[in-house]
Amino acid sequence: MHSSYTAIDFETAQGKRWSICQVGLVRVENQVITEQLSILVQPPNNYYWRNFIDIHGITAEKTAAAPTFDKIWHLIEPFIKNQNVVAHNGFAFDFHCLKQTLEYYEILSPEFTGHCTYKIYGENLASLCKQFKINLNHHDALSDAKACAELFKIHLYKSNS
Repeated sequence: MHSSYTAIDFETAQGKRWSICQVGLVRVENQVITEQLSILVQPPNNYYWRNFIDIHGITAEKTAAAPTFDKIWHLIEPFIKNQNVVAHNGFAFDFHCLKQTLEYYEILSPEFTGHCTYKIYGENLASLCKQFKINLNHHDALSDAKACAELFKIHLYKSNS
C-alpha cells in the first residue's frame, strides 16, 4: 500500500492557521524512519496568544531568532511534494496550516496525498499513544509527528494482514 510516507505536525502561535511556530516531519521508507526534522519557526510578527503558549510552551523569545516559514520551505517541500503525507487530525488542522501558511507567503502549494490517523482511528493522539504504548511528548511537533508515523505504520500493517 503506502510503504513510504511523511508524517507531519505543526504547532501554531495563535488562532490563525498560518501562524506556524514549529514543524515536525518524519519520513518513513519501507516502514523504517529514515529522516526526522524539527524546526522552530518565527510566526508572522512573532506574535503569540498566551493560551497557545500554555499548550506547547513555545514563546516569542524562543522564536525571536528563528527563520520565518518562507525561509525553511525548501527544507520541508521534499518531504511533502508528490508524497503520501499523514497527520493526526490532518484534514481539520495540519493540512490547512500548510495550505494557509503557503498562501500567506505566496508560495505555490505542492501536490500530495493526505491521510489522517484521527480519521482512521477516531480517537485523540494521546489516547492512541497510551493504547499502543507509543512514547509521546504531546504538542512537541516532532514527537506528535513520530507518534502519527507509528500509528500509520500500525494501520498499514493491519490493512495488509
